[in-house]
Amino acid sequence: MPFGTYIFFIVLGDMLERAGMARAELRWLYPVQAGAVLVLLAVFWKQYEELRAAFISLKQAALAVAVGVLVLVLWINLDLPWMVVGSSAGYNPITEGEIDWLLVAIRIAGAALVVPVMEELFWRSFLMRWIEEADFQRVDPARVGLKAILISVVLFGFEHNLWLAGIVAGIAYTLLYMRHRNVWSPILAHAVTNGLLGIWVVSTGNWAFW
Repeated sequence: MPFGTYIFFIVLGDMLERAGMARAELRWLYPVQAGAVLVLLAVFWKQYEELRAAFISLKQAALAVAVGVLVLVLWINLDLPWMVVGSSAGYNPITEGEIDWLLVAIRIAGAALVVPVMEELFWRSFLMRWIEEADFQRVDPARVGLKAILISVVLFGFEHNLWLAGIVAGIAYTLLYMRHRNVWSPILAHAVTNGLLGIWVVSTGNWAFW
C-alpha cells in the first residue's frame, strides 16, 4: 500500500506536467506524497512484523552506515549517458533565485526518513522473498536464491533513471539484508545514502540527481 501510493503520486505528477502544470507548482506534490506514505506506514505499522523486530547492533549499524556512504559515492559517479534511462529535471527548490529551505527540508526528510522504510519493505522484505516463495514471511533473508535477488535488484534499479546506480544500490542493500537478517540494516544504509545525497545536491546545485 505505501509503495503503491508513492508510485501513484509519481504517475500523477507526470500526468499533471503533461497537462501543462508548471514544475514550480508540482514541487508541492512531494510533501503530499511523502506525507501520504508516512500516514500509511503509521496505520499499518503493526502489520509489518520486521519493523517491530529489535534494531540492529552497533556493529551492524556501523556497517550499514559505511555501505550507505559507499553507495552515495558510486551513485553520483555512475551517470554516464549509457547508465541513464531518459532524463530527469530533478527537484529544484529554487524560487525567484532563492532556495526555498522549507522545500529542501521536506525533500530531505522524505527521502531519508520515509522512502527508505517504504522501499526496503517493498523491494527487500516483500518482493524479493515473495519471488522466492509465495508465503514470503517464512523465507529467511539469508536463504533467498539468486533468481529472486537478480529480479528484485534489476527492477529496483530501473525504478530510477540512473538505472545502473540503482542496481548497484539494490545489490548493496540486499547483501546487508541477507547478512544481518534484519530489514533495519538496509533501511539505515538507504537512509544514509538518501540523506547525504540531498546534502550533496543542495551544496552543488546538481538538481537532476534529486
